[in-house]
Amino acid sequence: MFSEYLKSISWEETTRAIYSKREDDVKRALSRRSCSVDDFMALISPAAEPYLEEMAQLSLRYTRERFGKTMSLFIPLYLTNSCTNSCVYCGFHVSNRMKRTVLTFEEMENEYRAIKRLGPFENLLLVTGENPAVAGVEYLARALDLAKPHFSNLKIEVMPLKSEEYAYLTEHGLNGVICFQETYNRERYNIYHPRGMKSNFEWRVNAPDRMGQAGVHSIGMGALIGLEEWRTDVTMLAYHLRYLQKHYWKTKYSVNFPRMRPAENEGFQPNVVMTDKELAQLTFAMRIFDHDVDISYSTREPAAFRDNMARLGVTTMSAESKTEPGGYFSYPQALEQFHVSDERTAVEVEAALRGLGLEPVWKDWDSSFDMIANGEKRQNI
Repeated sequence: MFSEYLKSISWEETTRAIYSKREDDVKRALSRRSCSVDDFMALISPAAEPYLEEMAQLSLRYTRERFGKTMSLFIPLYLTNSCTNSCVYCGFHVSNRMKRTVLTFEEMENEYRAIKRLGPFENLLLVTGENPAVAGVEYLARALDLAKPHFSNLKIEVMPLKSEEYAYLTEHGLNGVICFQETYNRERYNIYHPRGMKSNFEWRVNAPDRMGQAGVHSIGMGALIGLEEWRTDVTMLAYHLRYLQKHYWKTKYSVNFPRMRPAENEGFQPNVVMTDKELAQLTFAMRIFDHDVDISYSTREPAAFRDNMARLGVTTMSAESKTEPGGYFSYPQALEQFHVSDERTAVEVEAALRGLGLEPVWKDWDSSFDMIANGEKRQNI
């Protein structure tokens, strides 16, 4: 499991190594067709800032080679904001006084139909808080069953599950799972996750292992930018990605770097604020480090910045997202998990991408692949 491998990597030594990188280290990384994690550290270091233009052009080249001019579009649907965790930065915190909503199956159907009216979405991400008592595996299985007639590609972002539970959900149409570690800093992890299921660092960090063991087609990973030193966190993410690729090489991987925004009230304030320039640098570095990984931007990011980065390394974007449960039809005024920055409609996002010379892709998965995958599973039994 990755948690054991992670014990051999010192957070403090990694931080020192990143900030010790020099110009020669950056040039060496840029000259290599295949980069190591050490090269990645050089590319995200302050020493690489004078080379952003060169990094951008290299990122563009590798993106075009692997993905052409396509941009995959998806949309999230929050099924519930009920959660038993005490994450200090989250609006769904168990102690927050708010109305807790759990969509019924009828309400799910209404949401699916409402989403299809926004645009020809085929990639749907189902999101829940972590409360298995009201949104457990059987609830998710039924949600997938109901979604499958409407969408070709189904992913979930929910509580970490057992390997056999991921395998069970693939039988109900699950194609991918997203699970952000939030921070890889084991020593400080429980400062942000003091109680609830999410407080178990090992259980969460090993979730992608269990997904790989279950044969999940696509695994999404990420670190929440704002909790700890971002350069160290994303280096741990790079180590994690390489580990998973070695052990579960048939799986497709995606990464995301969600940024926390400073709160306008007395809420949790991020310890680190990443600038647009730094996020661009990280995006370029990740593409140079891994030519094949899917790099995703959500509507947390502003429209202008997303448009700029769409040409330089990003390959997947959400559009017209609602981050409240049932926000497309049933409960449009419910409390959001976070405020979106790109408030354009799906049609407007599509038009903007076409204006940039890109080809929006609404569908990148087909049910026939499920039949093939299930056939392979039966042959292996």
